[in-house]
Amino acid sequence: MARRIDVTGAGGVRLAAWEFGDPPKTDPADGATSEKTPGVLLLHGLMGRASHWASTARWLSERHRAVALDQRGHGQSDKPPRAAFTREAYVQDAEAALEQLGLAPAVLIGHAMGALTAWQLAAARPDLVRGVIICDMRASALGAASQREWSAWFEAWPVPFATLADVRKWFGEDDPWVERPNAARGEFYAEVMHESADGWRPVFVPDQMLKSRETWVYDAHWEELAQVRCAALVVRGLDGELGRAEAQEMVRVLPRGEYAEVAEAGHLVHYDQPEGWRAAIEPFLDAVRGL
Repeated sequence: MARRIDVTGAGGVRLAAWEFGDPPKTDPADGATSEKTPGVLLLHGLMGRASHWASTARWLSERHRAVALDQRGHGQSDKPPRAAFTREAYVQDAEAALEQLGLAPAVLIGHAMGALTAWQLAAARPDLVRGVIICDMRASALGAASQREWSAWFEAWPVPFATLADVRKWFGEDDPWVERPNAARGEFYAEVMHESADGWRPVFVPDQMLKSRETWVYDAHWEELAQVRCAALVVRGLDGELGRAEAQEMVRVLPRGEYAEVAEAGHLVHYDQPEGWRAAIEPFLDAVRGL
């Protein structure tokens, strides 16, 4: 089962959190999670949503209290036109979720943008975080050209899509950014569409996504990485956006860093190869649980 719990984020933005599995035996209001059910907060990447973690969260819920957050501007969380989409806002939202849901000290599992949020929060609030899993996110700045490319890419989307089948086909086959057919990618983007009067459109506002990207496109984040004192696992797909050399340098910079890679996976590691993803992260989770 999955149940929705509302969280109040930075600046009063309403966030939707989704708990997978049975309700906790402890009351979130008391600010504590049972020793037998360690907390895990799952943070999706840019344009993602909490439901992208459903498969992961369900097996996690066998031994953890697994909660996935729709971050601001995403999923069913608020998308205020004047809201801040800064690194600080995203980190404060995740901090609020941990505290209001009584998850801390928790393991943070983040994909892409969510991974950056995870390690920044771990650096700023070590008391709230017992471990971090960083999935396919670079610590280096991407540069201004990357932002221009993304802006042009959003403009190229043939919205509205007539059907969800058209969404799957375009993102899985026809998108110029697709090197070879990728059904998992099509499913990933179908998950972030909603039906409107004229067809299927994204649940997010593209301009807000571009604004969110600015906070890591122009800045590197090695300094915060070095400040993460808890155990940390860097995971990459062999065909993902995080190269092996940079991933291994991230592991070196992390005081307690470990490395894992998933074969035949691209950027959407947990979607491309769910079994390989589980095999990569489960030993780390077991080790952190035993600390």
